[in-house]
Amino acid sequence: MQFGAKEKTLKGGEEETTNNRMEMMAAIKALEAIKPGYKGTVTLWTDSTYVLKGITEWIHGWKKRGWKKSDKKPVVNMDLWKQLDALNAERDITWKWVKGHAGVEGNERADELAREGIPGS
Repeated sequence: MQFGAKEKTLKGGEEETTNNRMEMMAAIKALEAIKPGYKGTVTLWTDSTYVLKGITEWIHGWKKRGWKKSDKKPVVNMDLWKQLDALNAERDITWKWVKGHAGVEGNERADELAREGIPGS
């Protein structure tokens, strides 16, 4: 997490989880770490198209359908989507995608921290 020259490192992990849940938790924890009352624009970079499309595109339909997908099945990871949606509504967030495993410094660092957060590593 970076603000000007300041950087804050966050990492974590869970037993019995999925990559998508951890990608969502990374975004949630980053947004939660922003000082309360900050009014500026936040740029959140992710290499997860699941998170990016979920929060910028798919979520609108899910909410209209009562948190159901177009096939009428419940949205997977609904608990985290609701958290992310609430945090997204509180801030002016620009969501951006970065190609993973492509040598992008910040993304490579995020991957390193993710590996460190794996329980038992």
